[in-house]
Amino acid sequence: MTDTGESPPQQLARNVNELLQELRVALSGVQILFAFLLAVAFTDRYAEQSVYVRTVHMVTVVLVAVSFGLLMAPAVWHRMLFRRGRRHDILTLANRFALCGTAFLAASMTGTVLLIAEVAVGGILAKVLAAAAAVMFSTLWFVIPYRL
Repeated sequence: MTDTGESPPQQLARNVNELLQELRVALSGVQILFAFLLAVAFTDRYAEQSVYVRTVHMVTVVLVAVSFGLLMAPAVWHRMLFRRGRRHDILTLANRFALCGTAFLAASMTGTVLLIAEVAVGGILAKVLAAAAAVMFSTLWFVIPYRL
């Protein structure tokens, strides 16, 4: 029995389920962000943007796609492997993929802030806003939990 009164298999099942629930929350945000970025490319104003803004957009789309792939993988693995007694392997790798996917999400959120700020205000202020977003995501999602 563990400290929670669960057997090791029960604790493992709960940990996998908790991870999948957390990923479900993150994936909703990633899907909305991805849809927004896809829609941007089909606006009249997009065609008028500089190569720099269109490059920021494309890089951000790729970052979101990588984030989605990393965050979605654990659910697919669970579906494919859970009946084979591989929950421990799923949990170990899924945790790493979830953290990497979250890092790519932070980068894509920063790219989105940069994209919108470049169109809205441009110049150095756009870059300052994007840098502030990067610091915020890094601090809230990685630095503080790491220090705890």
